[in-house]
Amino acid sequence: MAAYERDKARLLGELRGRVLEIGAGGGANFSRLPHGVDWVGLEPSRRARRRLARSGHTVLDAPAEAVPLPDDSVDAVVSTIVLCSVADQDRALAEVVRVLRPGGRLVFFEHVAAPRGTWRRRAQTAYAPLSRLVDRGCDPARETWRALQRAAFRELDLRWYARGRVTYIGGYAVA
Repeated sequence: MAAYERDKARLLGELRGRVLEIGAGGGANFSRLPHGVDWVGLEPSRRARRRLARSGHTVLDAPAEAVPLPDDSVDAVVSTIVLCSVADQDRALAEVVRVLRPGGRLVFFEHVAAPRGTWRRRAQTAYAPLSRLVDRGCDPARETWRALQRAAFRELDLRWYARGRVTYIGGYAVA
């Protein structure tokens, strides 16, 4: 998984300006962001929002499908292990495109469905109903790359990674 970690560190380390992180969680990406980034988090979990707010960061209470920011207001959006759990991937990505300034980037690292017909995909599909219940809506059998391809990005750079039984995609998309 060295390539995954290396690519993630590189892409997050290149971000500048105002950065919106959807599904900010506990702030696991802070250490990878350059000094001076104006970070804004979007986090539906009350507990995570309180923790992030105590650290002095701006945290918005909203789902990814309804980002409470103006059009063209951020230079980058970060999504790591989030798009598996949003209610509507297409709507969430439309919101990302809307808030990104022209030329802005979405940097994403997401776990996704394994290739069709594999034992891993069958296991993901069988586990998905339970996962959605116990893991904040996470659906491990989502084909997130298809939603990224449908979104109104001018450019999409997507790579595949495997780690044990989990399949990931990572990369960036340009608005």
